[in-house]
Amino acid sequence: QVQVVESGGGLVQAGGSLRLSCTASGLTFREYSVGWFRQAPGKEREGVSCIRVIGGVIDYADSVKGRFTISRDNAKNTLYLQMNTLKPEDTAMYYCAIGFCWNRNSVPYWGKGTQVTVSS
Repeated sequence: QVQVVESGGGLVQAGGSLRLSCTASGLTFREYSVGWFRQAPGKEREGVSCIRVIGGVIDYADSVKGRFTISRDNAKNTLYLQMNTLKPEDTAMYYCAIGFCWNRNSVPYWGKGTQVTVSS
């Protein structure tokens, strides 16, 4: 049984930082593309960043480039998202996605999310 668990969310002031973690079990983590999505109230779930399993290619949404850094530790079955210079518009539920990049309808495994709230 595949389990995906996020942690690290919280309340932070604008300009602050948070580090999200996502730990997966029940699958061979290193064999999957992995990434982060987020969903703000009243909005669709959108891709934030992804690491492709082929070549380790990393992509970011334009809105977070230069501020967020994605990384993975295959030995620990863990995905990270370092978020710096946070803005109020980054407020959302952040979800770990395993198995596919960017197309939320194709992602086979999701975590339940961790809330990030950025105050102005």
